[in-house]
Amino acid sequence: MNQLVGILKATTGLTQATESRALVQCRVSVIMVVYRTGPALMSSLQHVLDEALVDDFIIVDNGSPQDDEILLRSIAAREPKVQLIQGHGNVGFACGANMGAKAAKGRALVFLNPDAFLQPDCIRQLVLATDGQPSPCIVGARVLNKDGTEQRGSRRGEVSPLTTVLTFSHLATRIPGLSRFEIHREKEPLPAGPIAVPTVSGACFCASQLDFERLGGFDEGYFLHVEDIDLCWRARRMGGTVIFQPQAEVIHLGSTSLTHPVKVEYWKGLGLARYFRKRADNPWRRISATLMSPLILLVSVLRPLLRRRPR
Repeated sequence: MNQLVGILKATTGLTQATESRALVQCRVSVIMVVYRTGPALMSSLQHVLDEALVDDFIIVDNGSPQDDEILLRSIAAREPKVQLIQGHGNVGFACGANMGAKAAKGRALVFLNPDAFLQPDCIRQLVLATDGQPSPCIVGARVLNKDGTEQRGSRRGEVSPLTTVLTFSHLATRIPGLSRFEIHREKEPLPAGPIAVPTVSGACFCASQLDFERLGGFDEGYFLHVEDIDLCWRARRMGGTVIFQPQAEVIHLGSTSLTHPVKVEYWKGLGLARYFRKRADNPWRRISATLMSPLILLVSVLRPLLRRRPR
């Protein structure tokens, strides 16, 4: 990615307009995996189509309703920058995203959720934040709610069995001595510029094509959720860095999928269990992660049910 940013720095005294033109020459690909997103999809697509810095827009349709499927085809037919991949069924997010990355022509890849809306200057700020960073580098956007507040999960600490238990149980926020184990950092002061963090949100992030290939893409053992946590963890293990870029903003609606929330949480629980087993680096941790797997899955499935209980 530093080669990409080098084009922006090659000429001294670049104006923002000149810098943006140089960025376009680098080719930026946006990759979006679509599955039963709901009404937010068309607005999300339009935000990408309106972004001048996007050369290449890869839409991977994992199985939209028929009306959306037809509409996506009509968009692909009239928009030269759009490449639509359909007909493979619901292969999961990780596999779909990897398919999109292989089809992309850009040297910079921006992965974007189908219920997320790019804000002005987001793409440019994501790419520029990679300047001088160790490879492989992942840069995450500041993910916002509709009201402009920072969304939970936008920037996160280390996701481990301990931090997950303390965060899920709310003990990390209720007991002062455990606050350092809280995963979510959206309530911390906003940094003035890009800052290294353990984990960023998969709702909108950037990586170079070379770095993504070096990482081997997403681990396709994850079907839905946690693949972004895994990618950040692997980047850091390889000596790279994960960056939170507060100047790159995206509004993420969340919970727009037509899929039942219990099913979504089920896949999240499976993903966490897989991730903890994967990162276990000694026999004791592997045994602990294996024994914890049923509990993690149970807690994940119960969470949406408990949230719906009348008070």
